[in-house]
Amino acid sequence: MFDASASSKRGERPQAEYHCGGESQVQLLTFGADLRAKTGYGTALAHHGEIFQGVAVCKSGRLHRGLVSLPCAIFKTDATFIPDITGVIRVDPAWKVKALRGVQLALDHKKRPRHGGLLQLSSSIPVGWGLGSSTSDVIAAIRAVGDAFDESFTAGEIATLAVKAEAASDSIMFVGSTVLFAHREGIVIEDLGEPVPDLEVLGFNTFSPARYSWWEIEAFRPLIGLLRRAIRTRDALLIGQVASASAEINQRFLPKPHFETLKTVVRSTGAVGFQVAHSGTIAGLLFDSGSSGLEVRIQQARTMLAGIGVNQTWRFHTGQN
Repeated sequence: MFDASASSKRGERPQAEYHCGGESQVQLLTFGADLRAKTGYGTALAHHGEIFQGVAVCKSGRLHRGLVSLPCAIFKTDATFIPDITGVIRVDPAWKVKALRGVQLALDHKKRPRHGGLLQLSSSIPVGWGLGSSTSDVIAAIRAVGDAFDESFTAGEIATLAVKAEAASDSIMFVGSTVLFAHREGIVIEDLGEPVPDLEVLGFNTFSPARYSWWEIEAFRPLIGLLRRAIRTRDALLIGQVASASAEINQRFLPKPHFETLKTVVRSTGAVGFQVAHSGTIAGLLFDSGSSGLEVRIQQARTMLAGIGVNQTWRFHTGQN
């Protein structure tokens, strides 16, 4: 397991070094026991890539890289935080150091004594596919810390801490609404209000091994307007069109194999569109969950995907979140 204070000598209190006025000083951190602390639990869902990723222009004219994540409830991370007074934070599995960093930041943010403790993570999210495994780990860890001390974190607080822990984050900490999220700044560019309309998603892995031009930035403007309208009116077809257009623009940055074939599958099966993980390998065909003949059309899509070598698929409904 990873030891957050491995540089400290065994038996000594950890020390924090800071610089003030050009002089280096050493300040002892005291780890007082908190009798209210208990074992804390936290959970965070995965996301299934993005409905939209691109550049948004705010009212001031500033450009923000932003995304709208597609929540996915079939994968998740469960975190357990067992606080102690050792002053050492440990994580199991040992390589999940971003989540460990999340615990450190969470304790600092609440201005609590820097307790030690054991963070245990159990995740069903495949790593490296673009499902947000590291973000899910970090969010679950932060929530577990809050639960251990009976203190909650707002979604905005979690977003800020998550970006500090891993440099860029998804927006899955925002539950119950859809947000256009600046994933490298940890801020909400726009709260679109409602959850994503009801969609049936057939997901798969494409096994694929930026700078946006000005025409691409201009192309994102109407997409954000359409996305805003789709969320407000609960329009699954319009959501699918936005997702497909965003995938088309971003194909230049992270090409997905069989991209043209996927567009054919959409047309042939009556899907409302398709979406991709812009930083991973997964993709999903989007179907209006209330449309007729859904089961037959999803089976047709599976057959067509098998024809290009995609034999493993999974299915989820956005209403599960």
